[in-house]
Amino acid sequence: MTTFTQRVTRLPRLGVGLSGEFDIAAKGIDACRMKERYPDLIHFYEYGADLERGLDDGVRRWAALGLPTTYHFLDINLEEKLDLDRRWLTRSKELAEEINASWFCGDAGRWHFGLRERGHGMLMPPILCRESVVETAENILQIESETGMFCLPENPPSVIYLGDLHILEYFAMVAERADCGLLLDCAHLAIFQQTRNLTPLAALDNFPLDRVVEMHVAGGRALETPDGFAFVDDDHSLGVLDEVWPLLEYVAPNAPNLKAVVLECERNPLDAVLPLFDRIAAVVAR
Repeated sequence: MTTFTQRVTRLPRLGVGLSGEFDIAAKGIDACRMKERYPDLIHFYEYGADLERGLDDGVRRWAALGLPTTYHFLDINLEEKLDLDRRWLTRSKELAEEINASWFCGDAGRWHFGLRERGHGMLMPPILCRESVVETAENILQIESETGMFCLPENPPSVIYLGDLHILEYFAMVAERADCGLLLDCAHLAIFQQTRNLTPLAALDNFPLDRVVEMHVAGGRALETPDGFAFVDDDHSLGVLDEVWPLLEYVAPNAPNLKAVVLECERNPLDAVLPLFDRIAAVVAR
């Protein structure tokens, strides 16, 4: 059996990408139009998918041009073994292959409560404990074994995290147990560090940066409940937190297997996101 270090060399270096999901071209950024207008700005398209909605015309047009994609699942509870059924494995592989996706990725937590259907949709983080590490790692191993594709677990956003582990410690343990790569979302990590009153780079000195294959950058908005509880909403807006950039600037040059960086900005006006792409491109180029 080959190791992660051996397998990761076969993955393509995708560059800087744009995120999207079902029917986003009609109400946000059309990836094909952006590629046509700014051919050197984005190199691949990360399509957020679930079995209920499947693929849209936008990602099919992108794939038909022979342009690179990745498949970001939005519907599997990666922490829950019972959720990983045969239909999800079979159909998700078919959708990913239809757009020639380079790998699977997605937030490693819980995308739904109860049955897997849009009415039960949510996004909650995993319980940050060793028992959860084992179950998540086993699911990743099964996905990779039965689909033949890399599966990169992503640290998800939340305003409350349960468990005794730091989120970087949790994902380091998952990567070691599953011998897999990781998707490090800088915005989600910045939010977590704030909830623990930690600096942006806390705990990164012991994190396996060689496992980082993909990174995300996204905007967030500071909000407060009527009773005074302050939190950050991961809304993919233009307002990238100040704490996000030091994370990207530290990790990117120190992650030898980094293949892709995605700006999650699909619901914003095209021209408004260009400075963010330029800033990310400058970091990646260094």
